[in-house]
This record gives sequence, C-alpha cells and structure tokens, in this order.
Amino acid sequence: MKRTCLRSRTIRFFLLSLVGIAGAIARGEPNLAREPMNPNDVSILLKTWPGPFGGVPPWDQVRPDAFIAAFDAAIEQAKREIDAIADESDPPTFANTFVAMENAGRALTRLENIFGVHTSNLNIDPIPDIERQVEPKLAAFRDSVVQNTKLFARMSAVHGALGTSDPTPAERRLVDERTRAFIRQGARLSAEDKAKLSAINQRLASLFTEFNQNVLAEEQGHVTWIEEKADLAGLPESIVGAMAAAAGERGKPGRWAVLNTRSSMEPFLTYADRRPLREQVWRNYYTRAEHGDEHDNRAIITEILQLRAERAKLLGYPTHAHWRLEPQMAKTPEATLALMLTVWPKAVARVREEVADMQRIADQSDPGVTIEPWDYRYYAEKVRKAKYDLDFNLVKPHLQLDKLRDAMMWAAGELYGFRFRRLADIPIFHPDVEVWEVVGRTGDHVGLWYFDPYARTGKRSGAWMTDYRVQERIDRPITPIVSNNSNFIKAGPGQPVLISWDDARTLFHEFGHALHGLCSNVRYPSQAGTNVARDFVEFPSQINEHWLSTPEVLNRFALHYETNKPLPAELVAKIERAATFNEGFATVEYLASALVDMKLHLAGDSITDPWAFERATLSEIGMPKEIVMRHRTPHFSHIFSSDGYSAGYYSYLWADALTADAANVFEDAGTYYDPAIAKRLYDHVMSVGDTVDPAEAFRAFRGRDVDTKALLRKRGFPTD
Repeated sequence: MKRTCLRSRTIRFFLLSLVGIAGAIARGEPNLAREPMNPNDVSILLKTWPGPFGGVPPWDQVRPDAFIAAFDAAIEQAKREIDAIADESDPPTFANTFVAMENAGRALTRLENIFGVHTSNLNIDPIPDIERQVEPKLAAFRDSVVQNTKLFARMSAVHGALGTSDPTPAERRLVDERTRAFIRQGARLSAEDKAKLSAINQRLASLFTEFNQNVLAEEQGHVTWIEEKADLAGLPESIVGAMAAAAGERGKPGRWAVLNTRSSMEPFLTYADRRPLREQVWRNYYTRAEHGDEHDNRAIITEILQLRAERAKLLGYPTHAHWRLEPQMAKTPEATLALMLTVWPKAVARVREEVADMQRIADQSDPGVTIEPWDYRYYAEKVRKAKYDLDFNLVKPHLQLDKLRDAMMWAAGELYGFRFRRLADIPIFHPDVEVWEVVGRTGDHVGLWYFDPYARTGKRSGAWMTDYRVQERIDRPITPIVSNNSNFIKAGPGQPVLISWDDARTLFHEFGHALHGLCSNVRYPSQAGTNVARDFVEFPSQINEHWLSTPEVLNRFALHYETNKPLPAELVAKIERAATFNEGFATVEYLASALVDMKLHLAGDSITDPWAFERATLSEIGMPKEIVMRHRTPHFSHIFSSDGYSAGYYSYLWADALTADAANVFEDAGTYYDPAIAKRLYDHVMSVGDTVDPAEAFRAFRGRDVDTKALLRKRGFPTD
C-alpha cells in the first residue's frame, strides 16, 4: 500500500482547514537574482491573475525577493476586508457575513498559492529564510481573524438564526461548520488565553518551517555514490540509467547516484545485489534528521508536541488528538485506534509468513543472512518470482510515464467526460512542467491541470496534489487550477521514463486528488474540491487507483517501450493473482506510522524524547524487527511540517475502508466503466465537496454505511 498526500497548508484563511498547497515562480529556470526590488514586483503578486481561462498564475513575472513585502501588504489588505465585515452597520446576514468572508482575502490566498510552489517545488536560495519570516506572520493573522470578537458575534447571530431562516443545505453546512471551526480555534477564549494561543501558533509555525527545511536538507545533502560498475549488480538497466543521469546532473559523469528520496531508495533496495550498499542506502534514508547536527529534528519535535498539548488544553480538549479528530469522520481517537488495531495483528501475522518465505530463499542463496530491514524488499521480490512467477522487471518496460499520463486522462474521459488539451505559451515555473486544459463533454472549459513529474534540487520528495485555484460560482463561474507533482528520475537522452507498478499506482492516486478538484461543482470556494474531512479526502484518490489495472487501460497504454506491444495477458493474470502479495509489509510499515502518530498525540506533554517514545511504542505493539515505520518520527513530515495530518495519518486506512467497499460496486457490475455508477460517484462524491457530510456522501453513493470487512478482504486478511 503506497500512499502519498496533499501538501498541507491553510486554504482560505477564514476557513482554517488544512488541505493541499500550491505556488510557483518564473517560466524557465528560477529567477532568484538579488537586484533592487521594484514596486511592480510586489504589485504583480497582489493583482488578480492575468491571462486566459479566468487568469493563470503569472510565474514568468514573479520575483522571490518581493515576497515579504507582498505578504505584508496582502495581510494588511485582508485585515481591512475582515474589519469591514466585522464593522458592518446592517444586521448580520448570511450574505453580508459568510459570503463576504468567502470573498475576503483573495489577494492573500493567491499569494500563498504562488509562494507554496517555492516552498515545495523550488525551495532554494532565499526561499528558506523568506519562509521563516512569513509563516509566523500568517499564523498571527489567522489568529487575529478568529479572535475578532465583533466578527464572531455576527457569525454567531447568523448561526443562531438558522432555525428561523431558510438556507440551502450547503449554506446551512457552511454556517455551521465555519462557526464550529472558529470555536475550535479559540474564538470564545478570554483575551489572556487568546494571547497565549496566538503565541503558541506563531511558535508552531516557525517550528514547522524548521522541521521541513531540515528534512529537505537531509534529502538534498546525502547521496550514495557508486563508482564501480560491479556494484550495480542486480539493478535493471532503466534504474542504472536513471542513476547515471542523476549523477551527471550533479556534476559527476561516469558515476551513479542513489538520491536520498523514496523514489531512488525503493528500487535500489528492491534489486541491488550488494547487501552492504543496500544497508548504506537504507540508513541514509531512514535516519534522516537524527544525526545530532544542525538538521536534527528531535528537539523540534519535542517542542511541537508540548505546544500542541498546551494548545489543546487551552481550547478545552484532553489532547491534541481529540482536538484534531472532532471534525473528522472518525470523531474520536478511540474510533481510529479500533480500526487500526483490528487490522494490525492480521498484518503482523502476515509479515511473519512473508519473512519465513524470504528466509527460506536467503538460506538457499545467501547462507548466513538473517533478514534485516534493508533486505525485505530484495528478498520479497525473489519470493514474488518463486510464488507467482512474476518478475516486475518484465512489467516495467511497459510502464512509460508519458503513456500512463495519457491513460489517466483517458480514464477520466470515460468516467467524467473530460478531455485534455496540451497548452503552450502558458506561464510555467520550471521547464519540466506541462499544462493541460480540461474540457467537458460539450467542449466547455472545466479547468487547468499542471503536471510537474521530475525530481530536482529544492523539491521535496514524494508525490502530491495541489490546487492553485479552487472552483466556485458565487458571482460568476470560476474554474479550478490543479497540479500533480512527483519525483521521477529523468532517463538518459532519448530514453523513456519507465516507472514501477507501485509508482504507477501512486500516479493514479494523486491524479484522483486532481480529479476531485476538477469535478467540483459548488457555489462557495471553502466547500470546493478537496476541502473535505481529512479522513475522507483520500477516498477519491484511492478509488482512482483501481483504474490502473483495468484491461481497458493496460491494453491501450501499458505498451512496451521498444515493441509497442501491450502487457501479455499471462503477465496481467500474474499481477492479479499477486494483488495481495507483500500486503503484510505494506500494511505494517504504514500502520506503525499511523499508530505512533496517534499515540504521540495522545501522550500530551509527557514526551521528552520522541525517539525513545517511538521505540517504546513499536515494542509495545509488537513491531516486527524486519520492518521500520514508513515515516520515522524525525522526518515524519505529514505530522510535523504542519498540523495537516497530525493525529490524522490513520486517515489513509479509514479512507481505504471506504474505497474497498466502494470498489465492490464497480466489481459487482463487472466493469469499472459502468456509466450509471460513474455518474453516482460524480454526483455524490466527486462534485459535492464539503456541501454534505462525508458519511452521507458515501451512503448516497453506496446505498448503505461502509462495510469495513471489505478492507480486510482487499488486503487478503481474514475477516473473522
């Protein structure tokens, strides 16, 4: 189970919910010159975006040195707009309070989206220092909105009148959810406690930035260099070529580079015969940010946990986990633990079986080897070949990145009627970026999709979706602009980029988030697209993974890069038979991270050594020694680079329970392309955003509440 995420950020300051992040800079190579700042550079960052399709991000005009002044101006402008709402002399109404809040702060939202690409995709030169200055200012501003007593009084008046007014269901939910969000963020605190809360939030903003910068430095600063060709034994040609290209880009032609990112680490650990090198690559990756140097994150984590615990108590919650879970589908930490601990022992039992299978092969081929974490992927691949006669090296030549991109688009057309048109002369923030217009069945413009597939210096690792602009239709239709970002390694000159089956699933997963944004059809931007509960937002992305393995996609797009022939039927059958292979490993490495996350945030302020707590927690739950957490605490960006997934990493499992049950609807129909079912998915999930409760949305699609046994069946675990 390979999962990634939306990039956490605050979307529309008044909503105060955490979802994905975007941003950008100039067309072509980043323009980071340190010339004297022109006032026009600030103005460009604040103006409504120019260009076609209702405006596009002006990456070709952005100067990073203008960011700080632009943020100061945008924050002041947003303050004035909020004060105007709070000081309105007319009685509070939905229109002059909640709709006005939807329209406030638009310049700041655009600016945050532009800046986000620098922190996620182009985090070089002045950007780290700018981020350190900007994030506390944004935290202080957000608190000033929540703590505006006159604004909250008007919101409360509208909320109190819901029973006597006649709002639409979406309007009622908007008023109710936003008022609750303000209360959860401290709107009812005393003046003294509001000051304490604001100080905590500003300090957390600084710590999140430092944590993120440290992880990025650890990824950029550690490369495993291979100088002897013999040390490449076992590695497929496509991986060797990518390693050579990575070395050449770093000024070392004739060598091979294993970057300190998951997309480089995983294939090396899967195929490299040289065990000492596997261990070196493994240690580089899994010990990021815990070396006792300037990039060590452990003290930062301790302070984050203590501040979160203090904030939760200030807000009236037992722990940070209780505070975070209240607005989610799960509602309570106990509900998440119940699901996780139902799956955990079954996954651990499967790991024992997997390790026994691997050890038997190791005993035959490499006597004296006892399976260690850096061996798991390597020997698992050997077991896969022995058990299922499935060699993914025979699959990978059929998985061309460009073809899979086209496959995602084609499937979206079959499901939602979308067609994609490649655009030129649209500003981009790097030459690698592609821009596509999305049109509907009748040729109407739906939105824009940006695709940024390759790793580069300053780009955080992993894969994610961002939105540059969300869909809305308050006064006029505004179409969404979304992007997908990955870290594939470029191939050598003239060679296609070949990716693994797991990476292909991740590609479809992240595109599912993009489709969630593109399908949005709501009135208010804070309810649009992926602005939904954290443990529901992964459902549209996880369900989209299923279209990768459909015969319609494989026969059209899984074409061998040399022969142009599709995957042989017998190879497809082997993939299907091996669908739950190694599920013990995948589930345990993920669930260990989710359980540690939850237990960290249930422990309150008692943690003084997060590393020791991690070890103790893993021992307590019976973590197999052959596996480590997918995200170890010192570099667990999901939960320590923002509040976004904190006490929320469980959400992938929660959403996968929905996904497994929902997939059965298509399977029972005999096809994943049934028009009526696709329309139901669009009508009740993909298009409605947060206008309805997510449990109701799922129930409307499925016809009943979720059957969690489907999750166990999907993973090949016993259901009793």
